[in-house]
Amino acid sequence: MQGTGFGGAITPEDVRAHDVPRETTRPQDVTSPRETRTPIRGVRRQTADAVTRSAFTAPHVTEFVTVDVSASMELIDRLQASPAFAGLEPTPLVLVAKVLLVVLREHPSLNSSWDEEHQEIVTKHYVNLGIATATSRGLLVPSVKDAHLMSLLELTRAIHQLVETARAGRCTPADLSGGTVTITNVGVFGVDTGTPILSPGEAAILCLGAIAPRPWVVDGELAVRSVTTLGLSFDHRLVDGEQGSRFLADIAATLADPLTLL
Repeated sequence: MQGTGFGGAITPEDVRAHDVPRETTRPQDVTSPRETRTPIRGVRRQTADAVTRSAFTAPHVTEFVTVDVSASMELIDRLQASPAFAGLEPTPLVLVAKVLLVVLREHPSLNSSWDEEHQEIVTKHYVNLGIATATSRGLLVPSVKDAHLMSLLELTRAIHQLVETARAGRCTPADLSGGTVTITNVGVFGVDTGTPILSPGEAAILCLGAIAPRPWVVDGELAVRSVTTLGLSFDHRLVDGEQGSRFLADIAATLADPLTLL
């Protein structure tokens, strides 16, 4: 350090000037770009348009319930061992779908749509069940047409075929349109639950979370049970809080005791 004081003495100003860090320039890695731009088109464009339209048109409400599904998991184990279901591998999603279809009979407002042009609420007397499906092209929501008419075996087969078709990129425009209510399963990714956005033109979407062993009080004692959290998003123009809550509670009660389906 060079002093600027009398006789070359170092002054406080010399010390402060010496402590100022020099500006350094990090060498640019020319082999790795700092940004990547991907054109928005195809399924990604369609999905973006749909969720944006839904999010800013329908007033969303999401409610949650945590439920002991141990009895449902035991039922699924029995179904998987049944010769009638050979090669189909019944899953929690299929059972939840069947429960939703049964409960929906008592809650028609969850299977309706809002007709802005005619200022009418359209209640559907059929159910085209949308199944949110992750594919290599992005998220697709094909629907099982007239799912309300199907037995559990028929529904299992229809969902299995629909998901395979979607993942193979063979969905038709008819497969991807006409849904009336949707199920999405984030549990397959180990996620507890979610706040899903409605498919345009639908009143409700049910989210199935991860099913995992958790502590649960049974008959006043602590036990380890199979537990999941369900999330229900609904259009508040079509479904009020009581209707949405009762619908979700009835689904939870049926999953806790699936023999009521029989």
